Amino acid sequence: MQFALNALLVIFTLHGAAASAGTIYKCKNAQGTLLYQEKPCTEEAKAVTSWSSSAEAVVDADGNSSKTPLVIGQGNNGHYMVKGSVNDQDLIFMVDTGASYVTLPQWIGNSAGTQCLGTGTMNTGNGSTKVCGTIIKKLKFGNYTLSNVEAVIAPNLKEPLLGMNVLKRFRVEQDSGEMRISKKN
Repeated sequence: MQFALNALLVIFTLHGAAASAGTIYKCKNAQGTLLYQEKPCTEEAKAVTSWSSSAEAVVDADGNSSKTPLVIGQGNNGHYMVKGSVNDQDLIFMVDTGASYVTLPQWIGNSAGTQCLGTGTMNTGNGSTKVCGTIIKKLKFGNYTLSNVEAVIAPNLKEPLLGMNVLKRFRVEQDSGEMRISKKN
């Protein structure tokens, strides 16, 4: 697959966010406030729902997969985080609809064995930066697996971003502190 780095006009914001756990519980306290937490609901907080991203379903490059959506709870910082991997290197992606492409910090690109296929400069929310274009042979997030995904490696990035070149293959909905990612019809 030929990677056209010159065609990349990637605009993304660099964020700092904490990682989330595998199972998130959605609870409602006595005042009616929804709570998202990593531990089961207490007697004072009624369980509304819970979800886990541990189910395994394989998705091809066209987004074909099981009908079970991936549900992600919004973190305390307002971001959506999802467990995943790049070439079997475990990581936690921040779901970033403002990122045109999957974007990896340099250290993750190195540890996942990606190869630089070309260099260039990108405009980001924090100004211009030098980047490297690559192809990820195997990318997993939640219960989805994709092959041969175009990505960018940014040396000063703190955490991996799951960008629109992957998200556009799925139906993505966000409401009331939940993001649902599912197969397109």
